[in-house]
Amino acid sequence: MKTSDALKYTRERLAAVTDEAAAEAKLILSHYTGKAPYMLAISDGEIGADTLSAIDRAVERRLSREPIQYVLGEWSFMGLDFFTAPDALIPRQDTETLAEEAVRLIRGRGYKSLLDICTGTGCIAVSLNKLTGIYTEASDISHACVLLARRNAERNGVRVSFREADLFEGAGMYDIVTANPPYISDKDMEDIQAEVRFEPELALRGGEDGLTVIRRIAAEAAEHILPGGTLLIEVGAGQTEETSALFDGRKTRILYDLNGIGRTVAIDF
Repeated sequence: MKTSDALKYTRERLAAVTDEAAAEAKLILSHYTGKAPYMLAISDGEIGADTLSAIDRAVERRLSREPIQYVLGEWSFMGLDFFTAPDALIPRQDTETLAEEAVRLIRGRGYKSLLDICTGTGCIAVSLNKLTGIYTEASDISHACVLLARRNAERNGVRVSFREADLFEGAGMYDIVTANPPYISDKDMEDIQAEVRFEPELALRGGEDGLTVIRRIAAEAAEHILPGGTLLIEVGAGQTEETSALFDGRKTRILYDLNGIGRTVAIDF
């Protein structure tokens, strides 16, 4: 089958499960053929049987509503490439709101040390280390996530100290702490979309109101952030005011994602 025909066929099949069928078809074919996405539609080359089989298996996984990020086994975050796996939350563009603010603070305030908790794939920790050179530690309660995050640090050529730990367990003092904790409420967990159900519940479920882990972070943060430092927490839609209230007496700011949703709360210490 010619590349252009395979692209059309894949796009038509994916249309059953996603409004981004054209983009996802390009991603899948590019991944397995090694051709740049912009070359696929104009390519007259033949795709071999083994490659077609691999593409077909990938499409079948996507048709089962498995996220494209897991199907491909990698995804981009802050312009860097990361391995993905069902053990860890998928890197999302929404989280770049937090990462971009962290870069701004590190550079603008001269911060020297960073702790990233609930690190998952390590996308925040690795990106900030790569982009700013800040001394970086990161933790996650999941052993599988720590192993994946280490692979991502190696892939991006950075040195990050990872440890298996529950939030601040074993942590010292830092200029900046970042966190993308579980924040989906028990009720909302019942109604999440099919793709999200493939992601680890440990990284999603935030208790009855979604703030269980965030409250723990709020209670412990002051013991681990240096004077003049900052805590950045990603939160769910509609959780910014409740999260800010947990830090009564401290200056807080709300940062908005590209959809205008309050996505990150910044707290100054």
